[in-house]
Amino acid sequence: MGFDRDCMSDRIRRVLADRIIAGVLAPGDRLVEMRIAEEFKTSQAPVREALRELEALRLVKSEPYRGTRVREVGVEEMTEAYAVRAVLEQAAAEVAAPLLQGNTAALRSCLNELHASAIAGDREGYARHDLDFHRGIVEAARNRILLQTWDSLGFETRVRIMLARNEPDLPRFAVCHDPILEALDAGDGTRAGRLLREHAESFMGPGPARPCG
Repeated sequence: MGFDRDCMSDRIRRVLADRIIAGVLAPGDRLVEMRIAEEFKTSQAPVREALRELEALRLVKSEPYRGTRVREVGVEEMTEAYAVRAVLEQAAAEVAAPLLQGNTAALRSCLNELHASAIAGDREGYARHDLDFHRGIVEAARNRILLQTWDSLGFETRVRIMLARNEPDLPRFAVCHDPILEALDAGDGTRAGRLLREHAESFMGPGPARPCG
C-alpha cells in the first residue's frame, strides 16, 4: 500500500512540476490538496507528500492561512540564476561540442520548433522549446551533476520569458540560437560556450533582455 502511495506522490509531483515549469500554473496560483486529489483519484496523503517535495525543489511555497502556492521569483533571484546558468552552459558546451560535431539533428529539430513558436508569438511554446534546446546541450556533456545543477535553475530562468510585462521580441531571441547550433555542429566548443554564456547573461538585470547579448 505504501508503495502505491509513493508511486502516486511521484506521479503527482512530476505532473505538477511540469505544469509549473510550462507556465500552466503561474506564480501565485494556489494548489488545493482536495482538488488535486480528486483529479488524480487518490487520497490527500500522496498529494501532501508531492507538495512537500515540490516545496523542497523551491517550486511552491506553503504559508499559514494562504495554503500552498506556486512560488514567485524576484528579479534579484532570476539574475543570480542566470549568472550561474551562464557558467554551467559554457562549461557544458565546451565538453559537448566534440561529441555533437556533425550530430546535431535533434537540436536542429528543436530549434526549428523554437523558431516556429517565435513567429507564432507562442510564448509558452517558445519557453518549452528553449528549455529543450539548452537542456539538450547540457545533456550532451554527459555530466550527471552538471545536468542536475542546471535543472535546479529551470524555474527561475524560465519565468523571465513567461512573465515579461512587455511582449518580448521572440523571433530576435530565437535567431540568437542559430550561431550556437552552428558552432556545436562544427565542434567549436569555445565559440559555442562563449555564445551561450553571453546569451544567458543578456537576461540578467531588471531591464529588458538584450537579444544575442
